[in-house]
Amino acid sequence: MMKKFFASALFFLIIICLICTHSIAGEAEEDALKAAEEWLVLIDTNEYGLSWDNAAELFKKAITKEQWEEAIRPIKSAMGDLISRNVKSARYTDSLPGAPDGEYVVIQFSTSFTNKKTAIETVTPMKDPDGKWRVSGYYIK
Repeated sequence: MMKKFFASALFFLIIICLICTHSIAGEAEEDALKAAEEWLVLIDTNEYGLSWDNAAELFKKAITKEQWEEAIRPIKSAMGDLISRNVKSARYTDSLPGAPDGEYVVIQFSTSFTNKKTAIETVTPMKDPDGKWRVSGYYIK
């Protein structure tokens, strides 16, 4: 009888842990998605310097503000104006290749621009040391 009780208690404990883990990851994904969308508005409105100012420390260590502006300007110019952007996927992880361990959410958007009807934007917010989610990476194809 006691074995059944402990087995049942263990089963419910595992279920509760899974629910809590899913809830934490879900909350992180929501916060990261909000940060990504706010950051993308800066890109969409050609506020490239401000997008760098609002990026994660990891992003700022990888590229200077001037380099970022020089790199993103021709890409966005070639794409044209934003028509639509929809979340394709969002995945929480605590490690990424070539990046320090931390809290990340890799978000992919299906995006359409005036000069590129079908694009995939990958935005990777991370939780900065101050606890705020900020974009640490951006890739478009």
